[in-house]
Amino acid sequence: MPSRDSVDAFGAVALIGFALLMGINQVAIKVVGEGLQPVFAAGLRSLGAVVCILIWMRFRGIKVEIAPGTAMAGLGIGAIFALEFVFLFNALDLGNVTRVSVIFYSMPVWLALIGHWVLPGEKMTPVKILGLALAFGGVAVAFAGRGEGIGAGTLLSDLLSLGAAICWAGIGLVAKASPLRQVRPEIQLLWQVSVSAVVLLAIAPLFGPLVRDLAPIHLWSLGFQIVVIVTTGYIFWLWLLSIYPANGVASFGFLMPLSGFGFGWLLLDEPLSGSLWLSFAMLLVGLVLINRPGKV
Repeated sequence: MPSRDSVDAFGAVALIGFALLMGINQVAIKVVGEGLQPVFAAGLRSLGAVVCILIWMRFRGIKVEIAPGTAMAGLGIGAIFALEFVFLFNALDLGNVTRVSVIFYSMPVWLALIGHWVLPGEKMTPVKILGLALAFGGVAVAFAGRGEGIGAGTLLSDLLSLGAAICWAGIGLVAKASPLRQVRPEIQLLWQVSVSAVVLLAIAPLFGPLVRDLAPIHLWSLGFQIVVIVTTGYIFWLWLLSIYPANGVASFGFLMPLSGFGFGWLLLDEPLSGSLWLSFAMLLVGLVLINRPGKV
């Protein structure tokens, strides 16, 4: 499929579906954390995804090879992927899904901000800068309101969520601005899960006992993440990123906090604080403005 200058109807529907999937992902990670130590669970997820991606590539006849000049970028994107999920899995272990979702899905803010400086043709307009300021303010409100009794979180959970968001933006930038942009999405993702599986499983014992109160629901949830989220969802996201502008793809992330916010409340019955509602509203409006088309 040829590259597009903006997100068309197909891209919009695809990105909406991906946003809903990411909201369910947060709940799935939270559930797995009850039975498995977070970093160990993240490592198992990456290892399982390696197997699934290799099966998919074999089925599609895609060769597993290192393209010339991509090794350093591949190792780098894999290391960032590992760090992202050290942050995210531990954030969800310490905090609730609704709160983590608001901060973690500020990713488009950081991708748009950094992309303005490093990606050709993705400059910020005044309207997008206003959206950026609003979204950034929403994250600040979430941090400021962490002491409230309802929907409150810890400072560490908030910082981990923010770190995960910045790492996710970094992955998008590496995928767009490094030699990896020339390889298939499956190869990009294989780099990420292969490197992260080694790193995460190696460091997992540093974070405490590997198994908690393990039950079948935790294994089913882990399997769902491996097959549906990482293998299918992430390949799809990287494919979309290879076709549409990075800021267009990322700015549909305004639906992701809505998805995580809603599924956390609906499936886990998580209470919501006043500051969290304000944070969510500011982030939502900000990301809508970032997504508005306009002349540079």
